[in-house]
Amino acid sequence: MKLWAWATLVAALAFAAAPILSRGFNGFEPGQFPVPQDDPPVQPAGYAFAIWGLIYLWLAAGAAFGALRRSDDPDWAAMRPPLVASLLIGAFWLPVAQASVPLATVMIWAMLIAAIIAVFRAGDTDRWWQIAPVAVYAGWLTAASCVSIGLVLAGWGIMPGTPAALVALVLALAIAVTVQYRLHRAPEYGITVIWALVAVIVANASPFNAAVVGLSVIGIGAILAIRGTDTE
Repeated sequence: MKLWAWATLVAALAFAAAPILSRGFNGFEPGQFPVPQDDPPVQPAGYAFAIWGLIYLWLAAGAAFGALRRSDDPDWAAMRPPLVASLLIGAFWLPVAQASVPLATVMIWAMLIAAIIAVFRAGDTDRWWQIAPVAVYAGWLTAASCVSIGLVLAGWGIMPGTPAALVALVLALAIAVTVQYRLHRAPEYGITVIWALVAVIVANASPFNAAVVGLSVIGIGAILAIRGTDTE
């Protein structure tokens, strides 16, 4: 358990160092696609990407607390291996995203799957150090991975921008609603998905895209409705 505790800290620090070692990321560049994606409807407004700062710091702080104070606590043990896997992939994601959209899409889905496993395995103790940062991380990855799908669909000419955005949103909401329904103890997950959906609404407010905005609003309502059924 102690080895995994320190491995988690190393992985979290490597993940947090990635944006320092490479230029920042506020979405894929239009020219990275065969069909340039200028202001794609699936992509959230730029301000939403600031959440990465919170994610990096909170994951590193939680991992440090876990290594220093809970290295041999069995309540922390189960979530560490999948979290390490997700973070190590994430440490290499930024340079890949700047070079290859398809490969970055595969990687971010691997990060998402591992992160969701980690958040389900997280224990109930030390809530703000253990499950909360992982839940925020998994919530943002849910949005980001589906945005990548929408960009690939539109950027490779498989479908126009708005239909691609709707496919991505349906996929994101299916994942988010399922996870939040089964994981009431981690509201931070749903809140983070809502953060992304609000940013999608902002990005599609002018010019107004009724289909994308409408589906985003429905998604926000669905996540809030699930939280409303929480009796814990």
